[in-house]
Amino acid sequence: MIELQGVSKRYGGETVVDQLSITVDTGELLVLLGGSGSGKTTTLKMINRLVAPTAGSVRVDGVDVSGIPEHDLRRRIGYVFQEVGLFPHMTVSDNVGITPKLLGWEPARVTRRVDELLSIIELEPSSVRDRWPHELSGGQRQRVGVARALAAGPSILLLDEPFGAVDPPTRRRLQDSLVHIRRHMDLTAVFVTHDMAEALFLGDRIAVLRDGHLIQIGTPRELLADPADDYVTELVGTPQRQADMFAALQTDTET
Repeated sequence: MIELQGVSKRYGGETVVDQLSITVDTGELLVLLGGSGSGKTTTLKMINRLVAPTAGSVRVDGVDVSGIPEHDLRRRIGYVFQEVGLFPHMTVSDNVGITPKLLGWEPARVTRRVDELLSIIELEPSSVRDRWPHELSGGQRQRVGVARALAAGPSILLLDEPFGAVDPPTRRRLQDSLVHIRRHMDLTAVFVTHDMAEALFLGDRIAVLRDGHLIQIGTPRELLADPADDYVTELVGTPQRQADMFAALQTDTET
């Protein structure tokens, strides 16, 4: 469980996140949804102390993260971001296995873990483990980034717009893979996106942020049925408007 209690973040005179209180239940995927400057990435980074809150507290499984050494906390929480950040001088196997090696795992155990994770993310271990990051497609690199984040067996996974830099068909396959991985590994996850369709597809619940404030939180069905204000109404209507536009283009083409 993740608990944010009255969390704020200020930079000088600017408040980026303001008195935010959210609970993420064990096994849940919560989407933080909002436009640029809404505070969603800052909120995500306060969970694993990449950013320290100015006020309030963050608790993981009942323990205030401010009292957990940073290196211990970040080994317990996987983190995936848009620019994958694979080490270019390391093979896929070495990239995925780096944290277990730092933790002192035996080489045979690291190898087993790498192959297990590559299989889970739907990459054939024998064909990719010895390849270099530049030899992979964008979608493959993002999958390897997910595997690396999961290597030490964290119970929590944080994802900061991880699929935003890949083409739409690859993005959908990666979304499907994330659903599979969550179920397989029983993960609690927080996923940042500005894409409403992605939020509706992935989220057990969606927290809509604007200017550092929580506007509404609820299941996809709740947001669609009862948006809190015009901003949420516009967000939830975006996928339908896109579908209507596509249908109109198809009709024009047929005629």
